[in-house]
Amino acid sequence: MRPLDYNPTRRDFLRTLSAGAGAVWLSPWRVTWAAPTGDAGTVRLLYYTDLHTRVEWDTPLALERAAESMNAQDADLAIAGGDLITEGFESSAETVAPRWDVYMAMHRTIRPEAQPMIGNHDLVAVDPDDGSPASDNPRREFLDHFGLDRTFRSFDAGGYHFILLDPIDVLGGDRRYRGYISEEQIEWMREDLSSISRETPIILGTHIPLLTNFTQATEGATAPNPFHRAVENNRAVLEVFRGHNLLLILQGHVHVDELVRWRGTTFITGGAVCGRWWRGEWHGTNEGFGVVTLRPGRVDWEYIEYGWTARRPAHL
Repeated sequence: MRPLDYNPTRRDFLRTLSAGAGAVWLSPWRVTWAAPTGDAGTVRLLYYTDLHTRVEWDTPLALERAAESMNAQDADLAIAGGDLITEGFESSAETVAPRWDVYMAMHRTIRPEAQPMIGNHDLVAVDPDDGSPASDNPRREFLDHFGLDRTFRSFDAGGYHFILLDPIDVLGGDRRYRGYISEEQIEWMREDLSSISRETPIILGTHIPLLTNFTQATEGATAPNPFHRAVENNRAVLEVFRGHNLLLILQGHVHVDELVRWRGTTFITGGAVCGRWWRGEWHGTNEGFGVVTLRPGRVDWEYIEYGWTARRPAHL
């Protein structure tokens, strides 16, 4: 499916061809499509994800520049898509404290203040490499930094209903984690939606994608997703929204700018502030963030590069 209005450059067009046919884009460009937004108004939404904040390689400077570019977008609402720090899963709370400090310094400068989602790297001390004790609650650091009671929630803004989920299921051992929305969250969503009009446009957020073509675009059309790359029970999650106006799903995790359209819902994978984990571009997506403009009868998406030159040494 093509958007109603799009203006790719020649470079974008060639990248799209190399990514494969169908409703998938793996390059930064502006896309507009018709959408049943009902009586909702216009909301300009800043969406940034996968920062993998650390202290090396001038990363704090990169985040300062990214924040400046984000604030220049004059957004009404901001959502941070997870993996706000790097390598929390295998690190102690003490080890990641400087990473949290750097990210929170950036977070406090974003206008408007961002609503954070949790990513797999934001879980802390699940299995520390240094032999220190595992945390009894790996989500505690995330919750404490943002003053939250739990890692999933909903809110309303501008006539739209927003739902943010926690898609990480800790497995332990070699598999570490999988993409999975817990039964608790599914039941909570059913209750949450029971008070929402069927016509209300809904924006859903999840760090690990519910639907992505990344694996097929990069590894071949018949390649299956690894268990940690997409949400395993995505169909059960989407079934909760049957009969509701699920307008848009915001995702992260795979670090590419990708759009997929399925049954009236658009799935946006929002690239990465860190690009290829601070090594530069990743499958045609440079360091950047996205802006969604929700308008009466239409939605706009633009992926914006903030012009960072990677400084991570090639051997690391």
